[in-house]
Amino acid sequence: MGAFGAPSGGWRAEGLIVRLCHLRDLPPNGSRGLDPYGEGQDSVFIVMRGGKPLAYANSCPHHQTPMAWRKDEYLSASGDRIVCAAHGAQFDISTGICTLGPCLGDALTPIEIHIERDGEIHARLHNYKETSS
Repeated sequence: MGAFGAPSGGWRAEGLIVRLCHLRDLPPNGSRGLDPYGEGQDSVFIVMRGGKPLAYANSCPHHQTPMAWRKDEYLSASGDRIVCAAHGAQFDISTGICTLGPCLGDALTPIEIHIERDGEIHARLHNYKETSS
């Protein structure tokens, strides 16, 4: 069963499950910001590397500022590192660990994602905000 039904595989931690996007919505070897909270600001981003999506919170560990230098632009010009627009810190794509800059050794916060058979990508968000109607 999928992420919204009974948990499958290791998909068991607590948190809010939300749809992020579909695999076809992601640029190959590129990045895309997403707004799963519907607040008008990207709080999650996904980087595609070798056909595999990797998701992180859109927050630099140095000052908790957004990472992108413009919409969906999280990568270096060569596309081999994630770069913080605020101060140029560079992060390894596969681990999220800062390899250059003021937060050296710190890491981006990974977001747990699950890819359905049809290519839909869902995230388990642990620090979500509940809204009242």
